[in-house]
Amino acid sequence: MVMAKDNPRPLVMGIVNVTPDSFSDGGHHAAPDQAIAHAHALIRAGADILDIGGESTRPGAKAVSVQEEMDRVMPVVQRLVGKTSIPISIDTRRPEIAQASIEAGAQIWNDVSALRTSPNSLQTAADLNVPVVLMHMRGEPGTMQDNPHYTDVVSEVITFLRERVHAAMAAGVRQKNIIIDPGIGFGKRLKDNLALMQALGRITQETGQRLLFGASRKRFIEGLDPGAAPDDRLGGSLASALWAAQERVDIIRVHDVKETVQALHVWHAINDAAP
Repeated sequence: MVMAKDNPRPLVMGIVNVTPDSFSDGGHHAAPDQAIAHAHALIRAGADILDIGGESTRPGAKAVSVQEEMDRVMPVVQRLVGKTSIPISIDTRRPEIAQASIEAGAQIWNDVSALRTSPNSLQTAADLNVPVVLMHMRGEPGTMQDNPHYTDVVSEVITFLRERVHAAMAAGVRQKNIIIDPGIGFGKRLKDNLALMQALGRITQETGQRLLFGASRKRFIEGLDPGAAPDDRLGGSLASALWAAQERVDIIRVHDVKETVQALHVWHAINDAAP
């Protein structure tokens, strides 16, 4: 699996939401055939990783049962494994879903709860021995945007991520398997998101971990461009991705893979051009 820090550009993680209610593309790929067709389209567009999720974590989202989430994602994971050469990530808070997906052939666990949802999450991550993403989120998806407040958002997010890294390692997760995510849009105000984006280099430096960045089509873009619906946020998504690339993040999680890959190729060519 290509996960090294010395890639010339960030890896692009394409989003495959097998949900009826995700904030941007909910219901577009809810059926397994639709999700699989979308996944192959993302691969053709240049995705380096696929991230498959069966539970919406948009602001205000309600949790689904483990069985419902399992029923959504497992047919997609099972049918994609062996049909693609790029890694498959499972986007879930539930260790049961992560374990079943990894056993079926997925290779990364992306957990927006930073292994806090279940008492079994930390040990499951250690036992699975695959890369795991630990993300900062204040509260739960259903309540995270209910008047979030920080005194110093960057320091508080760094402290949280350090604590989760230490907790994971104490449970037996290998440090090289840990990837962190500052959680843009998860329990954050506009100014908090911008502060965290400006501090991506500091977050990487102070935690010493690889960094995943996800700002694709998120609501903070509408805060800067009032009225911009999720499907009208490509410009803001690309601007955020290029900023993150300049700050040397390792993985960028996006909806618009083709456009992001092209933007990153141009960005890299400019940076790499001889004077």
